[in-house]
Amino acid sequence: MSTDTFHGWACPGKDQPLEWTELPLKEFDDETVEMNVTHCGICGSDIHTLDSGWRPTDYPCVVGHEITGVCTRVGKNVKHIKAGDRIGVGAQSGSCLECEYCKSGNENICHRQFISTYNGRWYNGDKTFGGYADKWRGHGRFVFKIPNNMSNEIAATFLCAGVTSYSPLKRFGVKPGDKVGIIGIGGLGHFGVQWAKAMGASVVALSHSDRKRADAKELGCDDYVVTSDKETMDTHNYTFTHILSTSFSNDFDWPRYINLLKPNGHFIIVGVPETPLTNIPALLLAYRQASIVGSAIGSPSMIEDMLKFAATHDVKPWISKYPMKDANEAVKDMREGKARYRFVLEN
Repeated sequence: MSTDTFHGWACPGKDQPLEWTELPLKEFDDETVEMNVTHCGICGSDIHTLDSGWRPTDYPCVVGHEITGVCTRVGKNVKHIKAGDRIGVGAQSGSCLECEYCKSGNENICHRQFISTYNGRWYNGDKTFGGYADKWRGHGRFVFKIPNNMSNEIAATFLCAGVTSYSPLKRFGVKPGDKVGIIGIGGLGHFGVQWAKAMGASVVALSHSDRKRADAKELGCDDYVVTSDKETMDTHNYTFTHILSTSFSNDFDWPRYINLLKPNGHFIIVGVPETPLTNIPALLLAYRQASIVGSAIGSPSMIEDMLKFAATHDVKPWISKYPMKDANEAVKDMREGKARYRFVLEN
């Protein structure tokens, strides 16, 4: 175990506030990159983990996996990063590096040893800790240089929310002439709108209320549909090539949304609920020849591609900043749905 330490906002247990705590950094080796954290985005995944929502959390836990900062040290095998560079890391900090997926550039679906940036374990068994902190260390393969025309505060939220919404749209071939529906104009959805528009598609916001109509228009949506309006929803049946779902309700109306898809369309799940999916109409899926697919963050190469795409097409998150010392207040506001549309902690 490393004798070097950092300070971070650790959650000591479920339903407990974060505490500023001294904890051990990852052991430094030839593959390691170290940074002083300047910014860390707050992600919905952080809340799920603080609450042991998806699975039991290994407390104490320092969350935060949209981390940017300034590199202070690199191991001798790290060639693409040097001290002084502005860098970032997302939700994944390691993988087995040997399986067929890692070797083909799909490290994010490594089936042997996916290492989460927090609430995980390093190769030697040490715990991983995230970016609500002053320092971070991790494997160099999962660290990225920030483009020169992008600030650290803007870059931070690309590293989870950005790539989570970009990767499936890129992978499932969104192109000019396509029609993309975005369920939920929030932290993920506001990215999804911008990606799909930049890829040349027509974009429709699908929201449970009318209150984000102006935001959707400003983000670039071509249309806005309140999903409880059955008559308007029906006018869009058989027209969507892709639907990006960033949020779920417990009574999700699968037939209504599958009816929106063209044959061979894709319903893409990136907002992962804590409960199983139910009541999916298999016969309707078969008749549409439609696909319900999941997507997990993005590989290192996909993140690099996304950062270049964002810099070229001027895709930017809508952010609000909090001082790192106010992490508990920021988490409270996140829980209360106040983000429009990403919160970023700043050292």
